Amino acid sequence: MKLLPFPRLVCAALCALAFFHTRAEAAGSELLVYFGPYTDAKTKGIYVSRFDTATGKLTEPELAAESKSPSFLAVHPTNRFLYSVNEAGDGKEKGVSAFAIDAQSGKLTALGQRPSGGGGPCHLALDPSGKCVVVANYNGGSVEALPIGDDGKLGEPTAFIQHTGSSVDPARQKGPHAHCAAVDAAGKFAFVCDLGLDKVLIYKLDAAKATLTPNDPPSASVAPGSGPRHLAFHPNGKFAYVINEMGGTMTAFSYDAGHGALKELQTISTMPEGYSGEKWCAEVAVHPSGKFLYGSNRGNSTLVVFGIDQSTGKLSVVEHVPTQGKAPRHFGIDPTGAYLFAANQDSSNIVGFRIDPATGRLTPTGQTLELGKPVCIVFVPAK
Repeated sequence: MKLLPFPRLVCAALCALAFFHTRAEAAGSELLVYFGPYTDAKTKGIYVSRFDTATGKLTEPELAAESKSPSFLAVHPTNRFLYSVNEAGDGKEKGVSAFAIDAQSGKLTALGQRPSGGGGPCHLALDPSGKCVVVANYNGGSVEALPIGDDGKLGEPTAFIQHTGSSVDPARQKGPHAHCAAVDAAGKFAFVCDLGLDKVLIYKLDAAKATLTPNDPPSASVAPGSGPRHLAFHPNGKFAYVINEMGGTMTAFSYDAGHGALKELQTISTMPEGYSGEKWCAEVAVHPSGKFLYGSNRGNSTLVVFGIDQSTGKLSVVEHVPTQGKAPRHFGIDPTGAYLFAANQDSSNIVGFRIDPATGRLTPTGQTLELGKPVCIVFVPAK
């Protein structure tokens, strides 16, 4: 056996100690978990829990800041700020709100609100540099971009694009309904799933100026009547996945990051074989390992688990799991990839699951939290 010279041996030992210390520290770390619900007489705004990554336990949710129906949340890359859409309400209550995060207490300090440019703001995303936010307006069928200052505050809107057109379902697709905003890892392109058009609109993004311009190609299509809702990128940046609310399907795309182009690879059902009930999909997320894809079905209140072929990006069904509640609008996977929390909007509960790292299968942890009409879950490191 060849021995390392003494200085290199010491360095190797110190590196090994640092690695194991980091692993141990991560295993016992604590995260803040923020919940965005629809508000009513009892539910007042954004709530926060503390999450122990070692045990998988969440504390009871506490009010972090009052806010009108903060139905979708996004965290700044620095973890210093939190942003929400305010979906319900009249006039100034609708828009995009900014908050400063106290990483010790979990409390949020309001930094102001800006209009979203259209009716029914329902989703938002930040670029990787944290310089701008892109918001999708469902009722208005439009998308807007707003700059973010160094202090986390939102500036006046700098880009607004109104979608036009329709698709095949006269009840739900007479006009555009922008349902999701997403930004690629390089921060060069923004993607907007429009349920009313059966398209994913693609825009060139200048984050420094917070501007949007139509891309070439300008969009990618899904099957007529599918109703694309949300989009998630694979960690390797080569694939993207769109969950189709009306069709009860998941569409896998290859992604050309140089041109911002999506090419369909596969469309697969999110429902169990032989299912003939209501199709009403919601959220999609890729596991941090890139090995698994998760989607929520509100029609039968389940989560679908797919395995991802790492070379082709195509999907295969692993299982369907009941969420122990009704209408899972959203779910969150913690940054360690060990746990998933399902937000059951209609039963007003949040249910925890442990993720099998080898198979992606879900096992209930036995913990359930009560919170009125939960819609969104995001994670932030605590101090």
